[in-house]
Amino acid sequence: MQYRKLLIIAVAAATTTALAAGCSSSKKSGGGSNDRGPITFVTGKDTSGVWPAVADQWNKAHPNEKVTVKQQSDQADQQHDDIVQHMQAKDPGYDVVTVDVIWTAEFAAKGWLVPLKGDLSLDTSPMLQGPVKAATYNGTLYAAPYASDGGLLYYRKDLVPTPPTTWSELISDCAKKTSSMNCYGGQFSQYEGLTCNAVEAIYGAGGSVVKSDGKTPDIDTPQAAQGLDFLVNGFKQGYIAKEAITYQEEPSREAFQSGKLMFLRNWPYVYAHLTGDANSQVKDKFGVAPLPGMSGAGTSTLGGHSAAISTYSKHKGTAYDFLKFIETPDIQDNVFLKIGTLAPVIKAPYSDASAIAKFPYLPTLEKSIDTAIPRPVSPFYPAITQSIQTNVYQALQGSLSTQQALKNIQEGITKAAGS
Repeated sequence: MQYRKLLIIAVAAATTTALAAGCSSSKKSGGGSNDRGPITFVTGKDTSGVWPAVADQWNKAHPNEKVTVKQQSDQADQQHDDIVQHMQAKDPGYDVVTVDVIWTAEFAAKGWLVPLKGDLSLDTSPMLQGPVKAATYNGTLYAAPYASDGGLLYYRKDLVPTPPTTWSELISDCAKKTSSMNCYGGQFSQYEGLTCNAVEAIYGAGGSVVKSDGKTPDIDTPQAAQGLDFLVNGFKQGYIAKEAITYQEEPSREAFQSGKLMFLRNWPYVYAHLTGDANSQVKDKFGVAPLPGMSGAGTSTLGGHSAAISTYSKHKGTAYDFLKFIETPDIQDNVFLKIGTLAPVIKAPYSDASAIAKFPYLPTLEKSIDTAIPRPVSPFYPAITQSIQTNVYQALQGSLSTQQALKNIQEGITKAAGS
């Protein structure tokens, strides 16, 4: 998920503080908030290519407190389960972990994350509020947002000069595709990406998943049915590529990049591949737009990642300084945006003229993030998303009706909330 350019002065002082504190290498035992030493940063597969540069900069300045980057798989579900297993084992080797926006409540409720308050507090005022809220549980910040995400529509501007703003316009535009390509693709394999695509469709029709309390189900509604029908009918009628039932982020990106799709729903990180990969067949042929909805602009689910300190880390002081380090303008601007096109969590780059000149989609991305609706923030989120994935996938395959799928999800959320 991914990109932008930052330059914020408000955090410049934090850079100096982080580096100065990080240069101290006096070690203590017991894992207190001031304990220092080498740390391991655990994160998903680095498809954006930013972490080697981040680790190199940190390690040059902190030779006695080096960070080792451990990459997991590229699948969010497997990343989640890997962290759960190591936390349950109280593994001190997972000092800092990447926390998807939907994991904060679960991990914090289980006592696995160090609250970022008191001596470990962070200044979040320069940040976008959506990512900050996603890193907060019960009024306490538990993770440092470092990259945000919002769903975007990538489209072939050589075939469709004006991007569609509604589903009906997108379906009509399918007639303009070449015979060698499919029309629309997203992430429809049975995993977390399917939940994102499904709830975006539901939100795009005015529906919801849960009520404002984050627990009471509200998905068995006519609006939600209209949204899910956009996807279900896409497979039935052919405006969604039949192969998309197996797509996750990378296969769908590769399909668009190789010219096999006219429209693609995906995250910001795709932009760097489309413009920079040697094998990209769409380098000068694509545009980026907000997701369409039923009767106007659609809504993205909020994506993104934060970094959190494990309760079981023995070097929490170093881990805390590393969190501050990845929030600095130097990292957010020069590394995340310029190298990996990760979406910064700092506000400044989205209105910076030089950044927009290099990355014209930045205003679109900011709008996507600003209007994004988070997936339910709940300690039992894994049960909620599992119910969505299972039932929506069956509906897309045609083995469940839209109405039955939503009824099943409604019952699944009720059961999870009561367990």
